[in-house]
Amino acid sequence: MTPLTNLDVVALAWFLAAWIGYAIAVEWLPQGRKSLNSLMDLHRETWMVRMLARDVRIIDTQITASLQNGTAFFASTSLLAIGGALTLLRSTDDILDMTQGLPFGIGATRLEWEVKTFGLALIFVYAFFKFAWSYRLFNYVAILLGAAPPPEDRETPDARIHARRTARLCEEAGRHFNRGQRAFFLALGYLGWFVSPWVFMATTAAVLVVMWRRQFGSNAQHAVKDDRFETSSP
Repeated sequence: MTPLTNLDVVALAWFLAAWIGYAIAVEWLPQGRKSLNSLMDLHRETWMVRMLARDVRIIDTQITASLQNGTAFFASTSLLAIGGALTLLRSTDDILDMTQGLPFGIGATRLEWEVKTFGLALIFVYAFFKFAWSYRLFNYVAILLGAAPPPEDRETPDARIHARRTARLCEEAGRHFNRGQRAFFLALGYLGWFVSPWVFMATTAAVLVVMWRRQFGSNAQHAVKDDRFETSSP
């Protein structure tokens, strides 16, 4: 006997479709070139080109260290979240007894609760791998910064190739970091499933709207928008 109802399956399919569809729209479709993430990739490339002209590159190493520290924080937070999810699995009976008296009345069997909690743990495991790989990639970016040619050679073909290579690696590190953060955000929507499938679908949609707005309609996106994406006035 399956622990999930048909409505649960529909809600889970909606969650996965929202996650995958959003990732495709932001990372693969032409519309994604207007996203905040893509706009920041342009600035990463500008950063690496200007880095070549600096004789002392302490500021570049400091920026990279700051990016590494932020990624390490989220990686360690992912491990704590995984531990919390596993604790929920170990304390299933106590949690079910406690939730029975809540006003909104979470009604779930032991197996159903464990399946949902295991899914939550999987989301945080995915996030950990993304943050950990992003941290490693930022380490590689730091190495490439150290291997950059001197300022007097910045106009040579090798220097331009090195700048593009470093920028691409930095973009890849940022892409994996964004995927890890996306998992964190969607985990908040996933929590709605512990209440009901309808709440699950509603919270997933709410998180999706917030993420979409931040990528395409936030003040931050407008602040870094490149002129090539501006539309002419009628």
